[in-house]
Amino acid sequence: MLTTQRKQLILQRLQQEGQIVAKAFSEELGISEDTVRRDLRELAAEGQLQRVHGGALPASAAIGDMQVRAALAPDEKRALGRAGAALVQPGQVVILDGGTTSLQVVQHLPLTLRATVVTHSPTIAVALAGHAQIEVLMLGGRLFRHSMVNVGASVVEAAARLRADLYLMGVTGVHAQAGLTTGDFEEAAVKRALHERAAETVVLASADKLGAASPFTIAPLSELAALVVPASTPAPLRKKLQAGGVKVSTAMA
Repeated sequence: MLTTQRKQLILQRLQQEGQIVAKAFSEELGISEDTVRRDLRELAAEGQLQRVHGGALPASAAIGDMQVRAALAPDEKRALGRAGAALVQPGQVVILDGGTTSLQVVQHLPLTLRATVVTHSPTIAVALAGHAQIEVLMLGGRLFRHSMVNVGASVVEAAARLRADLYLMGVTGVHAQAGLTTGDFEEAAVKRALHERAAETVVLASADKLGAASPFTIAPLSELAALVVPASTPAPLRKKLQAGGVKVSTAMA
């Protein structure tokens, strides 16, 4: 089998099965594990998969910058934003992550809502300016332009002083085994710190993030209060995610 054919087969298996185990794959094809690992390295360098110990997982498509991600699944994100906004109750302290889905949450919050929103995203803070009854607390740090969020030690330290009712977390990967992941080390550290200070954490995940993984781990699925996915999410995928120990609910369009 040619290299290009092997790589195509690897990507097909990832799509169908959600993972590749290098040893089993090499035995199936009658080739060395070194050959499989080389193929995985090259595909990972092209951003087509995420290598893990012993094999690979599907790479998240949600790794572009804000402008790129805004064009991905806009209808799904509107539904997820509506579902996320419905979770916010009057008087609560809510941590709202950065990202395009979080912007949809803001757009679906009632203008009469009285609450406190904590965010490390300048974009989210500005979007909340029209909600006169919402107190906006912004955590400052170094601006990570890719995601338009503040990161660094100052954000983590400020998070330690919070006690929030709800954290609507943004991620780039949601996988039954790999858990919740994102593409930047410092951003993952901030998300962990915010997660630890919330009574409940909920992830609103569009289809491009489901069954996929990014390099840096945030938390296992079992630590979420709920995972909200699009209504079109296939039942087998929902079952796989539920096997990771999380309650999965759907956002109706």
